[in-house]
Amino acid sequence: MLTSVVASTTVASTTVVSTAASSMASATSVVSLTTPIGLPEYGVLAVIALIVLLSAKEILSASDKWNRALNSSLNLGIYPLLVCFVLIVFFQINLVIGP
Repeated sequence: MLTSVVASTTVASTTVVSTAASSMASATSVVSLTTPIGLPEYGVLAVIALIVLLSAKEILSASDKWNRALNSSLNLGIYPLLVCFVLIVFFQINLVIGP
């Protein structure tokens, strides 16, 4: 008797879980922020951030607040954004020249 109660409870909970999962799957939607070739649509923000960091580095390098720690901190943000900028330029050129 106890085995049949546990078995029916397991079957009922599995049914509830699958019903909940199917209703959640139908209710969700995916929003893509990439263009067809995989570039982020918000690449302009990366370029603006790169310009701001490069400007800050140039201005602060002339001040008395400049030190190695500040240089390293700014480089930590500049290098990844520089790679993103180069890739954005490369893909945009490829988009114009490509098929």
